[in-house]
Amino acid sequence: MIEGVVIEPMTREFILWRCLHGGPITREAVDQPEPHPSIPWTQLRARNVPLLSELTDVYGACALIAWHSERIVGQLRFYPKAVCQMAAPGPGLCMQQTFSGGPADDLVDKTFPPLDLIDDKTLFVHCMMTGSPQQQENPYQRKCLGTRMVRTLIQWAKAKGWEHIEAHAFEDIPIVYEITGGAGHTFWEKIGFHVAERHPHPYLQSRDEFVVTLEEEAAALGIPPEKAKEQFIMRLDLTQT
Repeated sequence: MIEGVVIEPMTREFILWRCLHGGPITREAVDQPEPHPSIPWTQLRARNVPLLSELTDVYGACALIAWHSERIVGQLRFYPKAVCQMAAPGPGLCMQQTFSGGPADDLVDKTFPPLDLIDDKTLFVHCMMTGSPQQQENPYQRKCLGTRMVRTLIQWAKAKGWEHIEAHAFEDIPIVYEITGGAGHTFWEKIGFHVAERHPHPYLQSRDEFVVTLEEEAAALGIPPEKAKEQFIMRLDLTQT
């Protein structure tokens, strides 16, 4: 465990509108991303800040931020399942992708229902990052930071009146941690989540470079390739914890 890390809900006073793929960032550097040939930062900021601000206003928060001194070293983004369904079918909610991997520009124009008007009071964990999973040297990974963020979310969600938390997961394979912004199912099970569903992931049925590496790492761990390409839905009942 790393000493001195503070985990708190994101507020309107500071909107973390982009992710930690490049490594930890400071409050001041959030609006100064490195130029990237395929990421339209100006467009993403114009979409993300109003959307995340509105979700924060309606639900109290939609992300947790882990601070180590002046640097952001972890993030956990979560959304009401009802909001995820409003963005469907097809679009994802990645804040660092354009539509359809990320939300449509007009999602913010929709009316998000308050918690007391939502029948299925489930929060969905969209992504979780500690440091940058794509950096070779990452002092924040495997230091219990992810566990601390999830436990903080559980406490926050129970206090707000949410009844369930769900998260996607995969088999415990290194490339899953490095690329997807997610975790293996064992991580979630240790915190009290259970496997609610599992099914073949539609984007893992091809033979691209990621899938080939996934199958190779799975084989080295004794995991059948078809199992490696399945996605789990992990679920925690907050009314029983």
